[in-house]
Amino acid sequence: MEPKKLLEILSVAERLKDATRHCDTSHGRRESVAEHSWRTTLMAYLVHDAFPDADLCKLMKMCLIHDLGEAFTGDIPTFEKTERDEKKEASLLAHWVASLPAPYGEEMAALYAEMDALQTTEARIYKALDNLEALIQHNESDLSSWLPLEYDLQMTYGNDKVAFSPYLTALREQVRQDSKDKIAAGTRKTQ
Repeated sequence: MEPKKLLEILSVAERLKDATRHCDTSHGRRESVAEHSWRTTLMAYLVHDAFPDADLCKLMKMCLIHDLGEAFTGDIPTFEKTERDEKKEASLLAHWVASLPAPYGEEMAALYAEMDALQTTEARIYKALDNLEALIQHNESDLSSWLPLEYDLQMTYGNDKVAFSPYLTALREQVRQDSKDKIAAGTRKTQ
């Protein structure tokens, strides 16, 4: 890739370092989209032994690029994101991906189509990990930063995404138990 084009692409991706998400880190600052994407990718690497038939390189690429659209729109929490928001993000991302040099533009477009369809093992794993990472981060944040609706979300969010995999279902159950323990500990503190 031509160095100038590489730097242009990296400049767009750098926006994700400043695009904050709804959740705090364990030390009380807002998490960035880049941090979420990085840890989702790390999760893919760490769980790949549970999916011996999955293409790890493809899965990690999906996790790495899954929120690049937020470089154009910022992060909108899932419980606030509308269909209009999703279409805007998809349109801006597609326009940018189409501007990328070969073979990257074509490969990213194909990955995004596969991710949207959620039919392949890799796409299903990526989506489950994306949801799980958000839940794990909430468990690591201070309970005082949770919105009231997040108490229910911690119990239900992502259940449908993990259902295809016994391993991910067990991981989801552990995350749910961690949420219950956190809530119980927080309730005891306020009494």
